[in-house]
Amino acid sequence: MEFRRYYQSGGCYFFTVVTQNRQPILTCPDNINRLRKTLLHIKSKRPFIIDAIVILPDHLHTIWRLPEGDADFSTRWRMIKHDFSITVQNDVKSRSQQQKGEKGIWQRRFWEHVIRNEADWHRHIDYIHYNPVKHGYVDSPTTWPYSSFSHAVNKGWYPQDWGQQEPGSIKSMHLE
Repeated sequence: MEFRRYYQSGGCYFFTVVTQNRQPILTCPDNINRLRKTLLHIKSKRPFIIDAIVILPDHLHTIWRLPEGDADFSTRWRMIKHDFSITVQNDVKSRSQQQKGEKGIWQRRFWEHVIRNEADWHRHIDYIHYNPVKHGYVDSPTTWPYSSFSHAVNKGWYPQDWGQQEPGSIKSMHLE
């Protein structure tokens, strides 16, 4: 199967990355810390800016901005998945994963969307920060600890009580 991605130099992208078989491996604080350290390590090697992120038990959403002249988000995700996976124990692997030397932590692919304009960026930022409420983990984005929501509040992007109800701009988005 030929899988096509849209690479835009210096682009801004929304990503969804899912664990293999939706395993809830991102519920463990140690794994959350491993993922944070992995992201920081890869950012130091291959710079990018994280505008927003939310980490849920079986998937994450994030918005990245790549440097001018750079469109290679795929290598970054491969490095992140690899570096994180070598630190996590997982004995449940398919025959195909065993043959390919895969750990069975992440789904093989990820979903990306090029952010087209400021309105699109705002919709996706809202989607990211509202996601823990949407999935029923919390009643308010403020109480989900694995999100950039508090940073967004500190930047003045949101009032502290934002997200008590589903924002109108994301009701029709179906990204997962």
